[in-house]
Amino acid sequence: MSRVSDQAAGFWTPRQPPLDAILGRLERLSLKPEFRLQREVAHARALKPYVEGVAGRLVAPLEQEIELASLYLFCDYYPEDGQLTLIEQLRDVITEHIPEEERQWLDPLKHSYLDVLRPTVPPTPGQDLELQSLADGTRCVLPGGEFVKDLAEDRPLLTRVIHDPNTPPESDRAVWAGCGITVSQADAEAVLDMTSEWRREMEVTTGSFALGEWKEFAKRFGYMILWAFAQRQMDALVDAVVHVGYRHPNGQPYLYAVALYDHHEHRSFTETLSEMKELQVEKLGSDGRQRAGKDLPAAQQWVQREDGRVVAILTLTALQLILECDSPQRLDHIKHRLAASLGFSLHFRGETLVPPARQLSVAELMSDEPPQLVVTPDEDRALLNQFLEKAYLEWSDQPHLALGGQTPRHAAATPALRGTVGDMIDDMERHDPGRWRCGKSAFEYNRLRAHVGLDERPK
Repeated sequence: MSRVSDQAAGFWTPRQPPLDAILGRLERLSLKPEFRLQREVAHARALKPYVEGVAGRLVAPLEQEIELASLYLFCDYYPEDGQLTLIEQLRDVITEHIPEEERQWLDPLKHSYLDVLRPTVPPTPGQDLELQSLADGTRCVLPGGEFVKDLAEDRPLLTRVIHDPNTPPESDRAVWAGCGITVSQADAEAVLDMTSEWRREMEVTTGSFALGEWKEFAKRFGYMILWAFAQRQMDALVDAVVHVGYRHPNGQPYLYAVALYDHHEHRSFTETLSEMKELQVEKLGSDGRQRAGKDLPAAQQWVQREDGRVVAILTLTALQLILECDSPQRLDHIKHRLAASLGFSLHFRGETLVPPARQLSVAELMSDEPPQLVVTPDEDRALLNQFLEKAYLEWSDQPHLALGGQTPRHAAATPALRGTVGDMIDDMERHDPGRWRCGKSAFEYNRLRAHVGLDERPK
């Protein structure tokens, strides 16, 4: 499982006071009424996966992503309405005095860009940090600090590289932009691969191959790195949700993937299920569930276990086959096995693949193990009820071989078959899956009797 904790962690770094001051001026300038619309356009572009895509419905951007989007606005964004960039407005339009110690940061900001960097030596508090771009190998040296204790040599950084104006132009000394995001090596490479693929698509579409220099591309389209990172965040969340383990209060897997079949060849079904090596016969309890109705064979049950846990149950009654599995994938596998062996003897009546609704906490998503969620008997019964209500009410209007091809509703209207339909519903009630899952029937079978025109049974 690719855990969310492997994906990303934001960090903050101190900024030099003059740099912080000039960024504050750019922020205030972007909030002016005449520029506010362009500010919204720039943020929407940088955070596009959260604004327009499905990512925003699944995961929220990190605070550091929002800050990096603001830095894109200040340093990289060219207004679409013909205005000067924010840096050009601050540098070239003299409306207020800007101290030289602040003004000297305007050009470094103008030439800064977002990059994916890896530490070349283990980060050590109090020592400078040497970084190398994973994209083009460019090296830079940034000041260390107490915050580097949260960094690691094997976790690259997504951050903005700003040249230090107090050093010679050819120097590799740089300063922190105020924040960054650490990612795993695999995710860093995936982010760059995704960005490079988009870059190639742009070049092919436009017919322009003038973006050969990584620095030039990152300066103009660095927001694509943020897009790729957002995609990885969403992929990690989806992966975490897919690997959620649903459990009963007793710790056994919760079998939420359920399929229902009608059948009419009890003996051949018994032989086929007994020959499936991954299944073991399960002795039904003494609560009467194994008893048959009038002239009907007794129910039988097979289970599949993994690591001592029951991950699938197949219950064969006189007229139905009920499959219960811990995942849609396992259910699909068993369904294909049965279809290959039993073919047209199976009459599919419906399935449910929906697990209980859950809102995962940050702690659960960031756990080193897949989340384990407990499903209460009441939740279980409610989900089963939703499934059985749809399946059984539709059953009443589907032709059934045991009724000579008539539907249960039509057969119940004839004296010759009325009793047979009643026996069938009695058997369905006797083997309601809710009885062995949560101690009582999940469906109200008098509703089904009334639906087909039979008298209700006293409770």
